[in-house]
Amino acid sequence: MTTRPVQYDFTGKVVVITGGSRGLGHAMALGFAAAGATLAIASRKLDSCEATVKELRALGADGSAHAAHVGKWADCNRLADEVYARWGRADVLINNAGLSPLAPSSLETSEDLFDKIIAVNLKGPFRLSALFGSRMVAGGGGAIINISSASAIRPDPETAPYAAAKAGLNILTVASAKEFGPKVRVNCIMCGPFHTDISKGWSRTEEFARRAKRSFPLRRAGEPEEVVGAALYFASPAASFTTGAVLTIDGGASNPIVLTRRE
Repeated sequence: MTTRPVQYDFTGKVVVITGGSRGLGHAMALGFAAAGATLAIASRKLDSCEATVKELRALGADGSAHAAHVGKWADCNRLADEVYARWGRADVLINNAGLSPLAPSSLETSEDLFDKIIAVNLKGPFRLSALFGSRMVAGGGGAIINISSASAIRPDPETAPYAAAKAGLNILTVASAKEFGPKVRVNCIMCGPFHTDISKGWSRTEEFARRAKRSFPLRRAGEPEEVVGAALYFASPAASFTTGAVLTIDGGASNPIVLTRRE
């Protein structure tokens, strides 16, 4: 048996990405498009999805735009129906849409905000995994990738509901892998700090840079394109014996080291 370099080819495959018009989702969309995939881009803002599809077509790929609030059961149902009506299949689902607002304290977290955070980060991926996973099982199989957060294992008080939802998503990954296997593999990417339009208010600050240099082995936040390789791997035959896995991509922050050398 010989070992050959992995080359990702998603020609003829349909990849569904929630929150695919910005941040990590946008980077993954471009990455899968470069590998030949057809993309179904979903987010709450249809115009943003359409703009991303236009980018994909400029790269020679094809795609479709879908307005969907994943925190709403009916929108999840409609998204699945739209994708199968448009493309007749879905080979990869990436549950990427997320919501992580800050709250001054647990006491000051409103019921509406708590419910909204849980709905987008946990309820939506649960429902979409059920809808797409069951259809993949009935068809030719597929892969589901959940995008979690290192907050799931390193929670902060101001984002406690978000951290709890992402911890639930890690658990959901394992449960879904058991339910939809062996035809569907379900894995999770647990992301640390990344530079995106959502995080730019803190990830580009001098305070964060100082903390990263002191406690992160790679001493910085990630760039969105640095998550793409993991997504391509999990979605591809290269990961044929990988399911129920949670891969941490956080610059080593999960196992911080304190640097004693002065910068």
